[in-house]
Amino acid sequence: MAGKQDLELYDVTIIGGGPAGLYSAFYSGMRDMKTKIIEYNPTLGGKILLYPEKIIWDVGGVPPISGEGLIRNLTEQAMVFEPTIVLNQQIMNLDRLSDGTLLLTSNTGEQHHTRTVILAMGHGIPKMRKLEIEGADRYEVTNLHYTVQELAIFRDKHIVISGGGDSAVDWANALQPLAASVTVVHRREEFGGHERNVLRMKESCHEILTSYELTGLHGSGASVEGVTIKHVETGETRTLELDALIVNHGLTTDLSPMLAWGLELGEYNMPIVDAARQTNIPGVFAAGDLIQYDGKLRLISGALVDGGTAVNSAKRYLDPEAHSQAYVSSHNQKFKEKNKELEQQPVAVK
Repeated sequence: MAGKQDLELYDVTIIGGGPAGLYSAFYSGMRDMKTKIIEYNPTLGGKILLYPEKIIWDVGGVPPISGEGLIRNLTEQAMVFEPTIVLNQQIMNLDRLSDGTLLLTSNTGEQHHTRTVILAMGHGIPKMRKLEIEGADRYEVTNLHYTVQELAIFRDKHIVISGGGDSAVDWANALQPLAASVTVVHRREEFGGHERNVLRMKESCHEILTSYELTGLHGSGASVEGVTIKHVETGETRTLELDALIVNHGLTTDLSPMLAWGLELGEYNMPIVDAARQTNIPGVFAAGDLIQYDGKLRLISGALVDGGTAVNSAKRYLDPEAHSQAYVSSHNQKFKEKNKELEQQPVAVK
């Protein structure tokens, strides 16, 4: 294992490669800081990778875009200032060295030396919550889906969606125009999606069955052919025939290593931060879904603001005389040469 003297020292190390982490890396480059991103998954993107075809409407200045498209854009932007990218590692330990710098140790034993840290791990390592019905696993290779990777495979199919959160609502709306029918089953009366999307789903889908839960799967071969649902109050049961079943019962997440780092934690083990996105540990900042504070905007747009704010605070932590924030790109010296490169590119003919 490398000793501290063998490790390259970074100004800021970002733990997490989702939207908050990616934008933090870009903005850190604007602040002229040497930057590293460490991501648990084999690719950047965070939780959005679970919903690559989900259409995202609520990022400022961005027309409706797929999750895959948004991550592609955020990644391209993050790479502008060439941060170091480390994949397939989960940070297990955070230690303060005698010179005040920080040493991060991953599950592989690799260590990372940094002056500041930005925590951007979302709700933790996400895994889809599996259906707890005997025999469900044998259908996962055919027509039982926990995420929608490709809309086209559902064309002209009779689909049942079990779940009532954002993703279940969005999938129902995305699939309804191309499917033979979409039926949504949810164990509660209220849905967790944005109000307009929920209304659209209720108006367009074949059937919305609330206060029902999925209790049985039926199939004579390798595929699910039908499900039994049960009313949570009356006990009434129904059988629904289907061509494809989509289950969205939420995520399980893992933040357990972080719980031993000495962070002040609030509800759901979210680190508590101040207006500067500073945690109670000096030099450790946080951004995105991971944190809580008064007025927190739980949208991707809010995560991007968190990232920029955390970077500004890290810069001032390292250099108290530094400007409180980067100059806007139109007046920022770092973009002058990049603007010249753009101007020299050939104009596409329409």
